Amino acid sequence: MKNRVNSKVFASSSIWVWLFLLVVVPNILVLGVSFLTVDTDNFASLPFTFENYRELLDPAVLKIFQRSFSLAAQTTVICLLTGYPFAWFLARLSKRWRPLFLLLVIIPFWTNSLVRTYALVALINANGLINKLLMGMGLITMPVQMLYTQGAVLLGLSYTLLPFMVLPLYSSIVKLDLRLLEAGRDLGAGPVRVFFKVALPMTMPGIISGCMLVFLPALGMFYIPDIMGGSKQALIGNFIRDQFLVTREWPVGAAASVFLTVLMGTMFVVQSLSRSKRVRRRK
Repeated sequence: MKNRVNSKVFASSSIWVWLFLLVVVPNILVLGVSFLTVDTDNFASLPFTFENYRELLDPAVLKIFQRSFSLAAQTTVICLLTGYPFAWFLARLSKRWRPLFLLLVIIPFWTNSLVRTYALVALINANGLINKLLMGMGLITMPVQMLYTQGAVLLGLSYTLLPFMVLPLYSSIVKLDLRLLEAGRDLGAGPVRVFFKVALPMTMPGIISGCMLVFLPALGMFYIPDIMGGSKQALIGNFIRDQFLVTREWPVGAAASVFLTVLMGTMFVVQSLSRSKRVRRRK
């Protein structure tokens, strides 16, 4: 019994030490650097200043944030509209076939997302498979410019993040009591009204979780816009990366990182509060 207690204490202590060293300490360092002065020799130095946060209010930087939020929102909508029907289909499959289709959703996680992004490039570039097929079928005479466009960036983000939408939706839909849908139809409601009045509200937790799991990573991803968009339009992730690796203005990059972290934390808090309210209402 004593050995079991000791092993639990050791396991929990190891987790807390790991979290402290690899999560808490790095974030504290980033927060501290965000208040330092830009130094070309040492990257950051005293005195403390709020100038780095004021720089985020520059119109050019605000435009980057606006573009990033717009692109992340579009990606979220695309993943939701694509993932909800698939998750519904998946949840209504027989138990015999459901594990196979779940495996197909999870398989992309086994491959590096960078490799999958380059696979998309091979499909949609000027000499890619899609253009060759269209030209071979006589539908086009010249290659269609698909790569290095905003549509290509949306495709890359949606393709990469779609599983993060499908899995929470599936988890929520599979718990849906079909008797409630039947009761709605028995009371005279059509399929569309039953969906919007019964199914959609009851699967809202999965929708909210899926949207957050797509929206937040879409804000910070920088390699997909670089590869699929040709670095034509900078996003938040590209801006932060450039501050650390290109311009070497670490305090500005740290301030942008802190802002993004606070934004993500705020969204998680809002989600938790809304979930708590829904639970209290049900009780």
